[in-house]
Amino acid sequence: MMKTAFYDGITEFIFVENQPQKADVIFLPGGAYPEAALYAAKLYQECYAPLVLPSGKYSIMKGCFELSPQEAEKTPYAAEGCRTEWEYLSRILQHSGVPRRAILREDRATYTYENAIYSRAALDAAGITVKKAILCCQAFHARRALMYYQEQFPETEILVCPIVTRGISGTTWMKTKAGIDIVLGEVERCGGQFHEILRRYADD
Repeated sequence: MMKTAFYDGITEFIFVENQPQKADVIFLPGGAYPEAALYAAKLYQECYAPLVLPSGKYSIMKGCFELSPQEAEKTPYAAEGCRTEWEYLSRILQHSGVPRRAILREDRATYTYENAIYSRAALDAAGITVKKAILCCQAFHARRALMYYQEQFPETEILVCPIVTRGISGTTWMKTKAGIDIVLGEVERCGGQFHEILRRYADD
């Protein structure tokens, strides 16, 4: 294996992590995995924020909501009959002690940028101003998710509180082919997907 220093720049860029602080809301980008929702519920129970906003319809790539058998086994109480990521994540939150009144709704998004866009729309429609937010997401997804939410919430301080999934962390990603593919794929998406977004703000 190459020396660790070779990976440091990529690791520092992708794996954003902050200590949780008191906030107005916990953002929970959509996905068919339970770990981030379980962590968001823990942060809610520890009184870091009074509201949780799960976001998601289903993956635009799949065109419907579905769980792998492995994910369904982790949360069998939430797996039956769900049609959207929001419904799945909300069930996990409620099963983990988050009351329904504390869970906001966003069930239109089909990819990460839409998670941010429609979360902003949901909060604006509810008249909720967010000065500080916690973003719960997969560790390897932290930078891209943060960039999208920062673009939609430029006036908000966003703290990333990620959770390790698939065994891919800042210290392990370079040790497997799957980890390398996923993390470098995130680097590529941060460039490719933000190209057009940034051009909107250009003067010429």
